[in-house]
Amino acid sequence: MSLQEALEWRFATKSYSGETIDNEKINQILEAIRMTPSSSGLQPFKVLVITNQELKEKLHPVAFEQQQILQASHLLVFAAWDEYTPERINSFFEFSNKERNLPSSATDDYRLNLLERLNQKTKDDHFVNASQQTYIALGFGMLAAAHLKVDATPLEGFENDAFDELLHLREQGLKSTVLLALGYRDEENDWLVNLKKVRRSCEDLFIEFN
Repeated sequence: MSLQEALEWRFATKSYSGETIDNEKINQILEAIRMTPSSSGLQPFKVLVITNQELKEKLHPVAFEQQQILQASHLLVFAAWDEYTPERINSFFEFSNKERNLPSSATDDYRLNLLERLNQKTKDDHFVNASQQTYIALGFGMLAAAHLKVDATPLEGFENDAFDELLHLREQGLKSTVLLALGYRDEENDWLVNLKKVRRSCEDLFIEFN
């Protein structure tokens, strides 16, 4: 499919068939998420990839019993850093410089300036910024899924604190932000599948400055 065809084909799937996504496709979707750009390249999040049905059943009640949680082949949980600590920042730049065969001091000016700016922000500010990065990754994952004709549903309707507890995220310095269900549509039982996709016109959506 062309990009336009993929965008037209996808929709926020309401009912999944339960069919399993093959490893090749799921790995391509995860790679698209891994390649997502992020602020300063930090990738301040992790993505939990859940296929265990027993765990899905535990998460289902604290996700307002949305059926996609149980029906989807894979459930991705995006979890952002709870704060930008010096340890996390320094560790990233050490890794980045090593990967690029640069001396550890090569990025000192940028790293120290970043640490100074982050030090002026609150821990809540840090989390808001990190959580915003997860939505960029979410978009890349959804587009990759559409390209591969894998259905996807972004889900914000869940109890974040309950997810964090069930998935032991707090101990890792993480907080859940958004979910992505992946699988294949159940065309017979999905009420949205045959409805026209409705979007505002370009004239209504975009403001141009020429």
